Amino acid sequence: MSRKTVPTCTASDWNEVWKYQQARHESSKLPEDKTHNWNNRESAERYDANSRSEYDARIRMTLDGLTVTRGSRVLDIGAGPGTLAIPLAPRVSSVTVVEPGAGMVSLLKERAAREGIATIRCVQKRWEEVDPGQDLTGPYDVVIASLSLTMEDIRASLQKMDAVAQGMVCLYWFADMPFWEKMHADLWEPLHGTPYYSGPKADCLFNVLYQMGIYPDVEMMPLDKEYRFSSREDMETFFNQRFNAQSVEQQEIVHQYLAPLIRVEGGGIVISGNSTFAKIWWKNSKD
Repeated sequence: MSRKTVPTCTASDWNEVWKYQQARHESSKLPEDKTHNWNNRESAERYDANSRSEYDARIRMTLDGLTVTRGSRVLDIGAGPGTLAIPLAPRVSSVTVVEPGAGMVSLLKERAAREGIATIRCVQKRWEEVDPGQDLTGPYDVVIASLSLTMEDIRASLQKMDAVAQGMVCLYWFADMPFWEKMHADLWEPLHGTPYYSGPKADCLFNVLYQMGIYPDVEMMPLDKEYRFSSREDMETFFNQRFNAQSVEQQEIVHQYLAPLIRVEGGGIVISGNSTFAKIWWKNSKD
């Protein structure tokens, strides 16, 4: 198993702390794990299916917390299959989404067409690759990045968000380890003999903003995660792939770990957990 070289962090610059923690987190990932390949249609469909029911409460809470009008122009960074963009579009003038995953963009466009929404524009790029002058039609009244802050240089990404906003920038990011990361942290060393490194969290993000001269408001919110499967076999296949459990011994470790987490609901299998995420927002620094 190959591992990436992780830099040493000695700087007091919080952007460097973010880079260090993000690099350590990336070094924990396995190339064999295809469950987060959002170019893949099947992976995107699974995410979309889960988000329709699992994230209903979070979507309502997020949308209700946005100050928008029928005339608002919105930018949604890391939009996925339109989890926020689709229900937001009827409330505003237009939504521009930035989403690199081909599978995600395909699902978003199909759903928008089915629901008769013609006010969503897609930019299929990573935020780091977006050229505001060429790819965007800003400025935007609201800029959103919801659980999509995986950029290595977060300061440069935040500066670009602030630059294209003429109103509110709203970020949503993990305050503690989300349920799926807790599972990785519990299983990684027993399975692979190496520790699992969690990515940077909201405290680091806040300090990056603070050092940029942006002093945001912060609100903590509940973040629930639920996995649903039609059978135990489907569940174990999914998690064995997720955790790269290939040998019989590794699969038994996963089996024993999952056993006490299983609930049976409606003839299916459910595994769930909760954590906390932060809403971090500010008015554009030029205002």
